[in-house]
Amino acid sequence: MYAIVEIAGKQYKVSQDDTLYVATQEAAAGTKVTFDRVLLVADGENITVGSPAVEGASVEAVIVDHVKGDKVLVFKKKRRKHYKVKNGHRQPYTQIKIEAVSTSSAKKKSAKKTAEPKAAAEAAAE
Repeated sequence: MYAIVEIAGKQYKVSQDDTLYVATQEAAAGTKVTFDRVLLVADGENITVGSPAVEGASVEAVIVDHVKGDKVLVFKKKRRKHYKVKNGHRQPYTQIKIEAVSTSSAKKKSAKKTAEPKAAAEAAAE
């Protein structure tokens, strides 16, 4: 089972026990976080696509640590002008571990959703 989840404006493919590096989250290390913006859930043969998100689906994760990414060097030079500038940058990330992908409430809500338009159509016909 896997899911496509949106975390801080970026989309990630996650499954249980995965470890990801995402944009910095403000929670402390060791806390549990829940991501409700699940765009797709695939469970074997069944694929549920949300519009834009799957209702009731969520991804639970634990924040493992706050880390910095690899150093990116920025070097600028203009030849014959005695101009050289060297800068470095390390992007902060949050390491998370996915604990569970829950979809049980998503199936129940989608079943109710299909029943409501039928009832509304019958009431309008009367």
